[in-house]
Amino acid sequence: MKPARTLAAALAEGTVVLDGGLSNQLGAQDCDLSDGLWSARLLVDSPEQIEAAHAAYVRAGAQVLITASYQATYEGFARRGVGRDEASALLSRSVELARHAAEVEPREVWVAASVGPYGAMLADGSEYRGRYGLSVAELERFHRPRIETLAAAGADVLALETVPDSEEAEALLRAVEGCGVPVWLSYSIAGERTRAGQPLADAFALAAGNASVIAVGVNCCEPGDTDRAVEIAAEVTGKPVVVYPNSGEEWDAVARDWRGTPAFDPSRVRSWQAAGARLVGGCCRVGPAEITELAGATGR
Repeated sequence: MKPARTLAAALAEGTVVLDGGLSNQLGAQDCDLSDGLWSARLLVDSPEQIEAAHAAYVRAGAQVLITASYQATYEGFARRGVGRDEASALLSRSVELARHAAEVEPREVWVAASVGPYGAMLADGSEYRGRYGLSVAELERFHRPRIETLAAAGADVLALETVPDSEEAEALLRAVEGCGVPVWLSYSIAGERTRAGQPLADAFALAAGNASVIAVGVNCCEPGDTDRAVEIAAEVTGKPVVVYPNSGEEWDAVARDWRGTPAFDPSRVRSWQAAGARLVGGCCRVGPAEITELAGATGR
């Protein structure tokens, strides 16, 4: 159902559960994601699969669905011969598919339009490094058109996610100015630093006084790095914290596969909540079963 409340209002009242990794659920549905566009390819080829993946997370207890636009950009589509008007329609479709999945549920389900980092468009793993050699102004120009399209498509919130670098965060926060849609800002981290090496306290401080930012936190990181990151985000910004780590496995950009052992523990949500987290879920390799467990552990 389309929510009667804003997501910010819901966060003020308690914990809200995010979905898990879209790509792993699509993989479970036997979708081929071996493409530079990743899950965004299915916006063109198999949109019904994206809607089915969203529906799986709604059934699992997710209250927020993140769209399949993380790796969907005008530049990426152009490399595949997709013109600008069609690319705009595909970005809008990502919001529509999530909304369709949400509307069949009798409870409130919000739609978050994913705005991935510049490195996601490059599809070379650089979203886990940052430092692309571009200025803040250049990054702002890259992000703004996609942000404007996703905002106009009717998303409830924009998820500025997996941001590896505080300079890119600055660009994103500039790009969302005037879009009329609230945002959350979520960094990809290693320990107590962004992936690009900046201290988390400094990175979170960029959003501290920004009224458009309804939550600040981390995603697509090691589960073990989340506890301290949640504490820092809450201390620095005073805002609700968003946290959705990956499974604990590590992406091998060369082999285009995941390595390591899963370490996602849904019961960790209790310590997140105690430290100030209000928007909680999972990222890559965290599926509907884990989201069901996490939802149960929140006590909602």
